[in-house]
Amino acid sequence: MSAEPERRQRLLQMATGLVFVVVAVVLVLIVVNSGNGSGGDTKIEGAGEIDRILAGIPQRGMVLGDPEAPLTLIEFGDLQCPVCAGYAKDILPPIIENQVKNGKAKIEFRNLTIIGAESTPAGAAALAAGDQGRGWNYLELFYRNQGAEENSGYVTDAFMEAIAKAAGVENLAKWRRDRQKLTSEVEKTTEEAERLGYDATPSFAVEGPGAKGLELLGTPESAGAIEAAIEDAA
Repeated sequence: MSAEPERRQRLLQMATGLVFVVVAVVLVLIVVNSGNGSGGDTKIEGAGEIDRILAGIPQRGMVLGDPEAPLTLIEFGDLQCPVCAGYAKDILPPIIENQVKNGKAKIEFRNLTIIGAESTPAGAAALAAGDQGRGWNYLELFYRNQGAEENSGYVTDAFMEAIAKAAGVENLAKWRRDRQKLTSEVEKTTEEAERLGYDATPSFAVEGPGAKGLELLGTPESAGAIEAAIEDAA
């Protein structure tokens, strides 16, 4: 009879140990997921930096810069595109700081959705932010908070709304309605880019008094190459 209490004790210890292991595994998974800095979550980074970069520059729709600027640099991009994100961080800031801020040029973003299905709602959300004068804030913040993998499901309603809030979109109810209506505009500019022969992002074009219509630049490899194209078109 004395063996029975010992057996119950051993079973209790085993059960307690199993519960401990399960809890430990769950905690590890929570820590790993919460500490994932790969982007695509609702903790948006870089809003202050973007506000400083874009401070004082007029925005209308997806056009950044003085609407009367004599020259327009057009970027065809995909919000999921990591190369576009690289250009936003490293190539375009000198253009924005110099040619755009001094009124010599303006930059217009147009969607060219080549990555996948998630690119279309992302592009429409940027256009909806543009309707409230925060399109470039949205664009730049999206690039800086991209998910680790394209088409991985990170472009959720919650993620896009977190970007909109961080970008300073004031009327979120209007933004939600508008982005549902702007899918056709995303498709329209994608078709335009394809007619121009573009099948990669980012791709650029320039219009100006010294240009012969719309001059296609492809994907310049440096800020200096884009600045030279602006000078030629001016």
